Amino acid sequence: MQREMARAEAARAREQARARREAERARAAYARGLAAEEKERKRLYVESRAADVEVMNEELDSRMKALDDLLRDTLGVDDHLDFETLKQPPRLPGWRFSELERAAHPPRPEQFAPPSPSGLNKVFGKTKHQKAVEAGNTAYAAALTAHQGQERSRLAELDRRQKDYAAAVRDAEAKAAAQHAEVDAFRRDFEGGDPEAVINYFELILQASDYPEGFPQSFKLAYVPESRQAVVEYELPPVDVVPAVKGYRYVKSTDKVNETARPASQVRATYASVVAQIALRTVHELFEADRGRHLDVVVLNGVLHTIDPGSGRPIKPCLVTLRTTRDTFGELDLGRVEPLACLKHLSAGVSKSPAELVPVRPVLEFDMVDPRFVAESDALALLDQRTNLMDLSPGEFESLIQNLFAKMGLDTKQTRASRDGGVDCVAWDQRPIFGGKVVIQAKRYRHTVGVSAVRDLFGTLQNEGASKGILVTTSGYGQASFDFAKNKPIELIDGANLLYLLEEHTGTAAKIVPPEGWKDPLPDSPVHE
Repeated sequence: MQREMARAEAARAREQARARREAERARAAYARGLAAEEKERKRLYVESRAADVEVMNEELDSRMKALDDLLRDTLGVDDHLDFETLKQPPRLPGWRFSELERAAHPPRPEQFAPPSPSGLNKVFGKTKHQKAVEAGNTAYAAALTAHQGQERSRLAELDRRQKDYAAAVRDAEAKAAAQHAEVDAFRRDFEGGDPEAVINYFELILQASDYPEGFPQSFKLAYVPESRQAVVEYELPPVDVVPAVKGYRYVKSTDKVNETARPASQVRATYASVVAQIALRTVHELFEADRGRHLDVVVLNGVLHTIDPGSGRPIKPCLVTLRTTRDTFGELDLGRVEPLACLKHLSAGVSKSPAELVPVRPVLEFDMVDPRFVAESDALALLDQRTNLMDLSPGEFESLIQNLFAKMGLDTKQTRASRDGGVDCVAWDQRPIFGGKVVIQAKRYRHTVGVSAVRDLFGTLQNEGASKGILVTTSGYGQASFDFAKNKPIELIDGANLLYLLEEHTGTAAKIVPPEGWKDPLPDSPVHE
């Protein structure tokens, strides 16, 4: 008996030990499962973080590529504006009364007829049935009358709604026709060279240019019809348009995303390229859109409205400025140029460090040429005390020009009135190396100065053995003049620049308003190029 009890006890002990081992194995398997799940969860988390960083780096690369391709991206776009695309289709109202077009079903006599008598009713219910028939007929007549009244009301309402709809359609079509007529008038004015229409057309061109996010796309545009010259003051983006971060890296051990700063030299170089590309892109878009050949010359000043870090005051440095002609610009292969080198080829003024807001002098101040600004001033001519250069006597004009160039650092040794009422000066630039004899000619003209005047200046320059020639006018120059002066030691100063120089160097606030009946003196009167 004791042996059997011992065997039973041993069996129970073995069973308990087996159960404990199974429980331990189950707990270990559960723990391994939890660990595997945690490991998988962590793996998936790390992968998601790494994927986020990859997306961030791709966005950085995409942003940098967009900056690198600012010029290239516009070359595949036809910038010409089809006036027909400005015409808006009529905004026709929707017809919301279709239910009025559907007539209600009229009542039918059988709907009101009593059932035919059957059985004994055929013999004894004739009177009752006849009364029911008469009542049914009366009800049918009333229903028919009501239906006819409802139909008259429906048709009257339908007629009213149709008339209102037709009037609304006519109004929408009339508005569309008026808008189309405005577009047609805009096209005629543009094709006829109306200055306001020309400005509006090219404003639409520049507004349609598709830039990356963060570019202000703000500008002012003026047009000088006498010389077929467009002047643009274009707002540049700030330097932070270039990402300050070069790349992102996920650090698994700290579960953080670390940034790698973009080298300052790369930021400066990229921003300088952005400024150059905007200048070339803007000029390209204007010339390409000008199938009517209203533009011979484009002047562009790229400016930035910002805060001077030294004074905390608002400033507007000009970071790029150029003047170029259609023919000169048309010779470029913009798909293969390096933007900064291309601007140098065009003799543009480019900031030595745009990122540091180092300015350049504009080739032409916008406010001195905007015809809308001039027109507003002329409306107050009686109150305008500025000197009108066209009212000066030849002697006064001579003194003004001589004083201007003296203030600019030239030593004027000889001044004489020219045959056409202008001024001829021989002056000296006393600077070593860069100085020398300078021939200056100034002409008070209303119309565009002919290229013959530029040729005459060049001939005088050679005869006098001068190192430079300067031609000043109260009007402007055509493309042929700029073409002739290209790569020659000749500087052409038009009326707007003359006004700017007078105010900048002599403090003389002047204006140019030819008196009624003014005729340009011979030999260049009047020449249109």
